[in-house]
Amino acid sequence: MAPPKMLPPAAFFNTLQTLISLEQDSEIVETSLLLSSTPPSTLARAGLAILNLAVQSLKTGLGGRSVIELGLDPAVVSKDSRGELPEHGIRTGDIVRLGEMPKGTAKKKEVAELKTKGVEGVVIRIGERAVWVALGKEATGGDEVENVPDRKLWLVKLANDVTYKRMNQVLTKLLKAPESSSYTSLQRVLLGLSSPGTPDLEKTKDLVFSDPTLNPSQQDAIRFALSSPEIALIHGPPGTGKTYTLIELILQLLKQDQRVLVCGPSNISVDNIVERLALTSPSTPIVRLGHPARLLPSVLNHSLEVLTRTSEAGGIVNDVRKEMDEKQASIRKTRNGRERRVIYTDLKDLRKEYREREGRCIDGLVRSSKVVLATLHGAGGHQTKNQEFDVVVIDEASQALEPQCWIPLAFAGSSVKKLVLAGDHLQLPPTVKSADSKDNKDEKKKKIKSLEEELAKLSVKADEIKTATRWSLETTLFDRLLAMYGSEIKRLLNTQYRMHEKIMRFPSDELYDRKLMAADSVKTRLLKDLPYEVRETDDTVEPLVFFDTQGGDFPERTEDDSGGQIKASVLLGDSKSNEMEAAVVAMHVRNLTEAGVRDEDIAVVTPYNAQLSVLSTMLREKYPKLELGSVDGFQGREKEAVIVSLVRSNAQKEVGFLGEKRRLNVAMTRPKRHLCVIGDSETVSRGSSFLKRWMKYLEDNADLRYPTLEDLKLG
Repeated sequence: MAPPKMLPPAAFFNTLQTLISLEQDSEIVETSLLLSSTPPSTLARAGLAILNLAVQSLKTGLGGRSVIELGLDPAVVSKDSRGELPEHGIRTGDIVRLGEMPKGTAKKKEVAELKTKGVEGVVIRIGERAVWVALGKEATGGDEVENVPDRKLWLVKLANDVTYKRMNQVLTKLLKAPESSSYTSLQRVLLGLSSPGTPDLEKTKDLVFSDPTLNPSQQDAIRFALSSPEIALIHGPPGTGKTYTLIELILQLLKQDQRVLVCGPSNISVDNIVERLALTSPSTPIVRLGHPARLLPSVLNHSLEVLTRTSEAGGIVNDVRKEMDEKQASIRKTRNGRERRVIYTDLKDLRKEYREREGRCIDGLVRSSKVVLATLHGAGGHQTKNQEFDVVVIDEASQALEPQCWIPLAFAGSSVKKLVLAGDHLQLPPTVKSADSKDNKDEKKKKIKSLEEELAKLSVKADEIKTATRWSLETTLFDRLLAMYGSEIKRLLNTQYRMHEKIMRFPSDELYDRKLMAADSVKTRLLKDLPYEVRETDDTVEPLVFFDTQGGDFPERTEDDSGGQIKASVLLGDSKSNEMEAAVVAMHVRNLTEAGVRDEDIAVVTPYNAQLSVLSTMLREKYPKLELGSVDGFQGREKEAVIVSLVRSNAQKEVGFLGEKRRLNVAMTRPKRHLCVIGDSETVSRGSSFLKRWMKYLEDNADLRYPTLEDLKLG
């Protein structure tokens, strides 16, 4: 097989660097717009800030950083609220700024000044009544505790630049490689400079599997990955047991005495593997990099933080930590400036000693582990520096930006001989804000022009420069390798264990070449068969229901972004809602729950954030355990029953980003026993040939219903 046509490495990495810069610009512009032009109360309503906070405690966290616990200021706590934080969108891992709350009487200029002041940090834990923040940026040691004012505080979410820094670091490192001869054999294959070697399947024909329940396609994928010299793609459609397959692959690699670095784009994607690996092979020495507050509780014992406290080498580290905690506590007890300065000086000396001891302890723990697991950007941290791995496994690779995937490949050293990517390129790609952003147009043009000039200096051909300027971050490493080398480097997992056959059939026929099969255990299961009492009704015996709202009585509405100081488009996107369609959702949820289906077994998803807001207002109070989410946010999840609100219904027959088949693939493959689709077939079927075929499939195979306004009034 001849090497495929590919941009020269220098041109390729320069292009990725430009695209990453544009992406970071888009995020910064969005954040700056929010912070500069929006009152704190509006930011809080949008879930981007928490107001009226006060310091509850100070402790020492991983790396000697000061961890501050924040709860509601006693002055604003009512008897009814019990000190619970208001609803917000701040999540573990978010970069935030902690600063003095602007007073209600503060002038606009004062508010603007206060917004720029304060201390930055990372949210490491969120509770009902408190939020914990590790102070300081990654490059600093959390010495900013003295900058936290003794007043009422607020927390506001910022753009996360850590991942961008890591991606830029790795691209800069790859660009510095003097000649293509300095690339490893794996990197040469990834860059199209060499062809992948032929798998020697003969070596694995007598393989003994640790898990005897693996199906033939899973076994085939494992044999293929083990025998491929450089790269292997495992294509795992929804519900096909991709994680189980990866666990078996890792165990087989360990049998071959290979050291494995396992990564994913999100904490949850990595934790799922840690959890199952620890259960399957408890004696295997594994370590999970990353702060424990970001991890699932079930994997904490494998985190560095816990291991440094429980290992033999951790004893001395703990003694220093205890002394630091005592110093931290004494800071809040003294108002004397001179005494405080003495404490801060002692703390800095203790931090230095702590980091040195902890660093030696961590290095020993990581070095002794056969399997190391981290997020993609976490794999570029100091813990993996000078470590050697034989194989890198990346899960959910089709949701990761390509520059992210190069982080473990470049920072794990030249020892890496093989890369295994697992994912599904027919579901949603990673979110790329700069692709559709209308802001900063001049800056975009300037950077693209600069890229063209840089590539011209490198003697890149005109047609290759054209290719570079059209490149998109939505093209993942998984996509690119598949396009370069074809299906010879891929194996498909073809048996799914999630969906009723009728729910599975359309995505299988349309997207997976009719190759998906439903396992016998799931192909006919219905809501009435749930392991608790559910009445047999028209809803609980149907796996597929379609409420067709055609006729114009269920019109969409575009969010009005003219009022207020901030565009709704920043918070909700250029979003649509459909209140009458939401009423149909509410009616169907009520019917399911009245039949006995528990609300925690039901999810309502929609492609539009504005519709999500309408649905939340309508359903949240009555069904507190019902899951509400955007289609994009629900990728990788599943529920017994899923209701999909399509929203679009207009005279122009416009469907917007509903036309993205990968988004719809996510929506229609989340349920196990029951999928209910609500939408206007007249509008939706005009969007694309794919949508037209889907509407036809629903009309022919679903329990077809035509809701009327009278039905909703009766509800």
